[in-house]
Amino acid sequence: MVEMRVCSFCGREIEPGTGSMYVKKDGTILLFCTNKCSKNMIDMKRVPRRVTWTRAYAREKDVRMKGPETEAKLLRKEAKMAAKAAALKPEVKPIEAPVEAAVEAIPAKAEEKPEVKVEEKPAEKPAKAKKVKAEKPAEEPKPAKVKKAKAEKPAKEKKA
Repeated sequence: MVEMRVCSFCGREIEPGTGSMYVKKDGTILLFCTNKCSKNMIDMKRVPRRVTWTRAYAREKDVRMKGPETEAKLLRKEAKMAAKAAALKPEVKPIEAPVEAAVEAIPAKAEEKPEVKVEEKPAEKPAKAKKVKAEKPAEEPKPAKVKKAKAEKPAKEKKA
């Protein structure tokens, strides 16, 4: 099944084929669901815990308001929501390729002895009489053309 990824800024799940990937010089990979998230994190250098519409902010706020014991409850709540969302989405079944069946059958076919078939040759047709062309008398070779050597022009004297 296709791996669902999570936005590095807002925490939402990113559907396959959408979003963007940003790789820093140190090799860390940041995944973003929208351009809004990438601009907030990269261009504006905002921290997700301080932006009100992110999940990190909601988590931080619940911890701040109710205490540290509620963080576990919040994680369980998010797990339930994710399970409901997964139940609503249609499950994608992998297509069984006919290649797998063919690959398994190859060794079995190799062990079988091939049947030898004797092909019948069709009766030969009588040879047609070929017309013999009268040979043309050989022409005498033409003499090679001789190129005339160009006469060199006398060099002009320069005025001093």
